[in-house]
Amino acid sequence: MSDVIQPDLDLAASLFEGLSGATRRGRGIVRDSYGAGEQAAHDLVRSAAAGVGLEISVDAIGNLFTTLPGRDRSAPRIIMGSHLDSVPQGGNYDGAAGVVAGLCVLSAMRRAKVVPKCDLSVMAIRAEESAWFDIAYLGSGGAFGLLDPACLSIARSDNGLTLEATLKQRGFDPQPIRERRRLLDPSRIRAYLELHIEQGPTLVARGMPAAVVSGIRGCKRFRNARCTGEYGHSGAVSRPYRRDAVAATVAFLHHMETVWVQHEEAGTDLVLTAGELYTDPTMHGPSKIAGETRFVLDLRSLSEATMDSVAAEARAAAARISSAYRVHIDLGATSDSPPAVMDPRLRSRLMSLLDRPFEMASGAGHDAAIFAKVGIPSAMIFVRNEHGSHNPDEAMSLEDFAVGSRSLLELLTDFPL
Repeated sequence: MSDVIQPDLDLAASLFEGLSGATRRGRGIVRDSYGAGEQAAHDLVRSAAAGVGLEISVDAIGNLFTTLPGRDRSAPRIIMGSHLDSVPQGGNYDGAAGVVAGLCVLSAMRRAKVVPKCDLSVMAIRAEESAWFDIAYLGSGGAFGLLDPACLSIARSDNGLTLEATLKQRGFDPQPIRERRRLLDPSRIRAYLELHIEQGPTLVARGMPAAVVSGIRGCKRFRNARCTGEYGHSGAVSRPYRRDAVAATVAFLHHMETVWVQHEEAGTDLVLTAGELYTDPTMHGPSKIAGETRFVLDLRSLSEATMDSVAAEARAAAARISSAYRVHIDLGATSDSPPAVMDPRLRSRLMSLLDRPFEMASGAGHDAAIFAKVGIPSAMIFVRNEHGSHNPDEAMSLEDFAVGSRSLLELLTDFPL
């Protein structure tokens, strides 16, 4: 069937152009969560879906659903989708590519008069980015009743308006969040599929247009790590008497880098980052031994056991290096998010549909993690993207997008679940 039916790439090109024109502010894209930019994107998608002839609905917190009806409307549906919001001065394709892909697949099926076995929906998800309300997955988490009601009091980063007030201002209802009420029933969803640009350099470096995502890495983050030593004169204190916080911190981070290399050589999935490292600007100086550092250590892996073992090694190394350097390294507590492994049957089928099969982990979070968390079989396709993400220079070709979209269409016409 897919030899005849091809994704509607004319619709895709028109939508990407329209999204850029409506939400570009200066060099970058601004589709602020529950703001004017995100709403403009939702309005464009809604208009395109109406033009295709899809059913349209919006839930209480603003998630948009466009649906191609199936033969058995009582059967659990398949949802494709992603988010339409962006970080400030972001790119045109992060999130939006997944919504556009779903629409151009449904448009192709509609034009070919294909009636699927079950309903096929595209979900344009609200507020995935944490840049505006300092909480991720507002749209998907809210749809499944997973949000802490306290989030309604979080103020938007730019205008100070609370999430509750913002929802009401947009004509939406905060009550389901307050009640932790599910707007989507997981038992009524057969699967969730998300196409997304890759936000790193792997596909560009390998010269591949697309990849199947094995899973979304979990994160164990030492957010408030601190090394305490003693300030001193840089020329007056010999090494045996120093309590140098910078030297100890560097030794600790170097050790953790060697741990990462060892895991990498063993084929273990692991990413390790020290995203912040600083001394006290009111105390440090060019002729002073630093008496304190603060830093962040971020561990990510598809394996909870790997994160636990590396975190345990970090604590043991902190104790050893503290003793050797006569300092105290306190890593503090971790903030944790579990990994989300994509469905193996969907992954296998998608791999079979790529001319150059390749599978990789996602280091960034995606709404697919929320669907997987509530037990819905989920899958993701990455599409090659130049220049990284969360910046105005995202660059995804329509040819690469077509590879990912065709894989979605092929999957739907011969679904393995």
